[in-house]
Amino acid sequence: MTPVVVLTTVGPDFDAAMLARALVEQRLAACVNIVERIRSIYRWEGNVSDDAEQLLIIKTTDERVDALREELLRRHPYAVPEFVVLPVTTSDAYGAWLLECVR
Repeated sequence: MTPVVVLTTVGPDFDAAMLARALVEQRLAACVNIVERIRSIYRWEGNVSDDAEQLLIIKTTDERVDALREELLRRHPYAVPEFVVLPVTTSDAYGAWLLECVR
């Protein structure tokens, strides 16, 4: 198992804490950081949009990504949710903790 970080965004009024707690409780994530106020400028349906969002930084492993994607898409409020997976390098102690949390 290799640690990865998954990024997704949700609207400013969405209960990100409830989603984060569910992912951790199901061992799909070791930790989810919620950055409550971000501004996203993006192209959607032919227009440039400028919206407030929340960013979820999800720490998991490559082996849990498929199950995490399935659960996140099931609960996500957007028609096309962001789901970006980034490889990461961790300290040995943090990596061991992360692996233990998602077993």
